[in-house]
Amino acid sequence: MLNLSYEFKLKPTPAQAVVFEDWLEQCRRVYNYGLAERKHWFQSRSCQVNACSIRSEFIISAEAKRPTYASQCKSLTAARASIPALGEVQVHVLQQTLRRLEKAFVSMWEQKHGFPRFKKAGAMRSFVFPQLGVNPVKNGTLKLPKIGLVRFRQSRPIPDGATIKQARIVNRASGWYVMLTLQWDVPVPSVMPHSEALGVDVGLTNFIATSNGLLVKRQKFFLDAERKLKLLQQGVSRKKLGSNNWKKAQKKVAKLHEYIANCRKDWHWKLSHQLCKDAGMIFVEDLNLVGLSRAMLGKHCLDASWGQFFTILEQACFKNGVYFQKVSAHKTSQICPSCGVETGKKGLSERTHSCSNCGYTTDRDVAAAQVVLIRGLAAVGHTVKMLSEGKLVGVPVKKECSHL
Repeated sequence: MLNLSYEFKLKPTPAQAVVFEDWLEQCRRVYNYGLAERKHWFQSRSCQVNACSIRSEFIISAEAKRPTYASQCKSLTAARASIPALGEVQVHVLQQTLRRLEKAFVSMWEQKHGFPRFKKAGAMRSFVFPQLGVNPVKNGTLKLPKIGLVRFRQSRPIPDGATIKQARIVNRASGWYVMLTLQWDVPVPSVMPHSEALGVDVGLTNFIATSNGLLVKRQKFFLDAERKLKLLQQGVSRKKLGSNNWKKAQKKVAKLHEYIANCRKDWHWKLSHQLCKDAGMIFVEDLNLVGLSRAMLGKHCLDASWGQFFTILEQACFKNGVYFQKVSAHKTSQICPSCGVETGKKGLSERTHSCSNCGYTTDRDVAAAQVVLIRGLAAVGHTVKMLSEGKLVGVPVKKECSHL
């Protein structure tokens, strides 16, 4: 069973665009009301039993149970009967909004995320149709419940035999988009380690350095557009808050941000496919991306977007039949790939690796990529062979077979 996500550009009529915007607003209100209900319940139980703070806490009956997805769905049914605006929205769309709120609390408990926040006007960007009818896509149109046929630009065909499970309508600065989730009942082959291996090290001076000596400079997408972004944001600050000119200026800022993200994503895809051309195995570092984004160079790390690159590289490897695996990033820049001796920390200005034990000298990032390659080959059961030109090659370990 294979799950796919296809994204298409919607071309709704002006009346349909108004309906989309109204549904987003109703979803935002349902989300905020459900969050307020849960927050009040938590606040009523955040103080001592014998010292309740009337000034800062809410008093809720001790018998009241914690609001859950099921209980809030029951309250939603009653609210739809009394509030006409909610009744116009498809019920499953509103239920998915409550499920989204439930996932936010689960992430807070299990993944240590922060407490969910209220969404201001315009902050809700998408809503989901969890169920669609039979064959909802026909002749470049998508049939949505309670909305009808919506035209879209079908840039690629839907695979034969794939079932459309749900549709997410997304509002962006460049227009409306739909993300179709497909379920395709085909066997998914698992890629096995084979052919030539490649270790990849990421950085800020060089975006990537590979174990065979390839160095790719980092593209500064956000920093290059920062001056223009500053001027556009100044234009927003000079407009009257909430006016039509203020909204137009905000849209220009949003379009620039979307352009920067699209350029970065396109470059990541092209680089990923280039790496997959001549490799059968690719190994990368398992970095603490959250910690790096909060460090002194966090702005540059976020501009490089290593997490997105690793995700795209993994997808490109799957498409091209290349084995992909992450390995430990511990001290990759402090170990000599030739002899394995720890050489100590290097300053940021020190760009050359020179081992005092064996005399092996190469670029600092290339040496780190070679260490990543060695760890990756060891993880898949290969030995490492160093050639005369300094190239590392993985040799499979021959296992003895015992005959009964």
